[in-house]
Amino acid sequence: MSRKTHGLPSREQILEFIQTADTPAGKREIAKAFGLKGQEKIALKHRLKDMAEEGLIDGKKTAYHRMGGVPKVTVLRVVEIEDGEAFAIPDAWQPDDATPPPRLRVIEGKKGKSRQAALKTGDRVLARTEETGRGWKAHVMKKLPARTEGLMGVVEIDASGKGWLAPVDKRVRSSSPIADLGGAEEGQLVLAEPAGRSPRSGVNVVEVLGDPLAPKSFSLIAIAKHGIPHVFPEAALDEAERAAKLPLSEDKREDLRHLPIVAIDPADARDHDDAIWAEPDGEGGYRALVVIADVSFYVRAGGQIDREARKRGNSVYFPDRVVPMLPEVLSGDVCSLKQEEDRAAMACHLRISPEGKVTKWRFTRALVRIAHNVAYEDAQKAIDQGNAPEHLQHLWDAWKLLFAARNARDPLELELPERRVVLDEQGRIAEIAVRERLDAHRVVEDFMIAANVAAAKALESKTAPVVYRVHEPPSREKLVALKDYLATFGRTLALGQVITPGLFNRMLKDVTDESEKAQVMEAVLRTQTQAYYGPQNAGHFGLALGSYAHFTSPIRRYADLLVHRALVDAFGLEQPKPNGGDLAPTTGLSDRDRDDLSKVSDAISAAERRAMEAERDTIDRYVAAWLAGRMGETFDTRITGVQPFGFFATIVGLGGDGLVPVSTLGAEHFYYDEAAQALVGADSGTRYASGDRLKLRLGEANPLTGALKFEPLDANGRAIEPRGDRPPPRGQKKGKYIQGKRGRPGNIRHQGRGKKR
Repeated sequence: MSRKTHGLPSREQILEFIQTADTPAGKREIAKAFGLKGQEKIALKHRLKDMAEEGLIDGKKTAYHRMGGVPKVTVLRVVEIEDGEAFAIPDAWQPDDATPPPRLRVIEGKKGKSRQAALKTGDRVLARTEETGRGWKAHVMKKLPARTEGLMGVVEIDASGKGWLAPVDKRVRSSSPIADLGGAEEGQLVLAEPAGRSPRSGVNVVEVLGDPLAPKSFSLIAIAKHGIPHVFPEAALDEAERAAKLPLSEDKREDLRHLPIVAIDPADARDHDDAIWAEPDGEGGYRALVVIADVSFYVRAGGQIDREARKRGNSVYFPDRVVPMLPEVLSGDVCSLKQEEDRAAMACHLRISPEGKVTKWRFTRALVRIAHNVAYEDAQKAIDQGNAPEHLQHLWDAWKLLFAARNARDPLELELPERRVVLDEQGRIAEIAVRERLDAHRVVEDFMIAANVAAAKALESKTAPVVYRVHEPPSREKLVALKDYLATFGRTLALGQVITPGLFNRMLKDVTDESEKAQVMEAVLRTQTQAYYGPQNAGHFGLALGSYAHFTSPIRRYADLLVHRALVDAFGLEQPKPNGGDLAPTTGLSDRDRDDLSKVSDAISAAERRAMEAERDTIDRYVAAWLAGRMGETFDTRITGVQPFGFFATIVGLGGDGLVPVSTLGAEHFYYDEAAQALVGADSGTRYASGDRLKLRLGEANPLTGALKFEPLDANGRAIEPRGDRPPPRGQKKGKYIQGKRGRPGNIRHQGRGKKR
């Protein structure tokens, strides 16, 4: 159909053509339809590129599609593996304000079964898509190379002078040839793009990032690898500057500036979005306040800041930097609850009974003036030394009631140490340590949980939309696996009973041997499902709560901002219209979000997983850099996972997972006991099981990928001689192990128990 116009078609005309075209439209079809020639075709190419970057079209050069549908054949990225099922989103889409990416269940070919263990989070596949009455499905056509291959790496020059891009992703094993160095030199960290459609075409360097071993590079690698938006558009920055100048009026705000409200945060906190206060009510209980930065007053639904915040989903924290969800003028200044500064807040008023139950709550918009910004360690020290001010002591006394009620509720208690990377003034690693857990942390945590529960229940009381924080109970499949695993210790798990967090707590309490306890704790952790955001309430299993929403961190989590907006609507907390130019008048939910919270919930859940992976990858790189100078040293380690090809171990008190290949365990052949999560020696019965502690020698530490490799030691502390290339012993039970391809030593594959996994 010809649509010839005079000059370059507008964005709206291009979108209309793509939307109404019978087949996917490429640049050629669009140019032909609008009668473009010569320089107009070049201008069209640039306009299509701009539209793709703006999220209006999917960015494919050969077949453009209007965002809002899914191409029949497209590239998908796996974002979650849940109960053996893989879920993916279109690889070209980033969650944005208008069109969060659809979530597709990945199907394995003709039998209609999920890909299960064949795929993992981050994998890319070419798939044929299908929309059904129950959502989208994706039928895998083939698995694609990791996106990081050929996109980020370190330049290497071989003897012939040819350049190669060494990957910085430990999942990518091979280097890519460099077609155009773009001025890069050997040893530099670079960004690149494919030079052609074929992998043989190599890559072209498009940006030189510098020294790959400089500490700042580790977070840059994670930002690029995971596609984390980290540069705010000018429009969002301009809007943030205007929003920051909004006057704070006492109209429709409760004045709480006379109360000694305190914000207790980490010593290195970059933003302060929550503060607390409590005093006795004269009846054995307490009146309490949890005040939260009133971000919805400054960030209006549908605005430029909101669009960018929604795309990011949350702030991402690295040892050397933070990628904030909101521009610095808001996140680090106007919305941050700073000492002795008047701030806009959303206040949650709580009544805590003598039994520690929250019996009443109400929400208001308020003006607050924080009395103190205090570090966890300083607050704890004041309490321990008995010289804490009265308002701080009141907080601890009120918390003791909440803590007693928490213990009665019996939420899941797992000892999961948090690693902390301390940098010096030059950005170099000064220390890597486990963050100490204090009562001060528990005080803040339990007040925040109380406010989050109150927010969820308050919205339910008004039949208002809620973005719940959902943590579902373990699936039966995972419980069966746990039951089989516990049986290897001589312990039982009755599946007929109601599974509660307290059941797991009692199970762990009954284990007195520290080594065995670590193994059981790892198994319990593997049993848990991943928490997510959604508009349908399924409770929070880990916290043993029936209704739970995130309300307390709107500076750094978009889910909390949505809950604030819902409270504004439900309880009539709207503010007077601002004099902020084009700022939206409403501080509540948009019509789109009110009608369908599922899409944005899926998008911010995916963004949260992306942030977690990026933060974990960066910590792994810092740990590897910290250990790079200690090669050959022996460390106390704990096995964190066992696979047919070997096991993974982490250094006790430090972290960093490293591989011990099965080929390095000596001349004896090992088989994989899936139920026990162990490698067992065929002759000696020697076992390497998840949770075991043992001494290992550090063999490799690669700061670029974060990968570690350990070497096992014999009883005398000497390295075990790797197994030679010989066949496994005869006479073993069928199905335990088989020799790997081409007889390579250590390449043992689990044959399973007669069904796909």
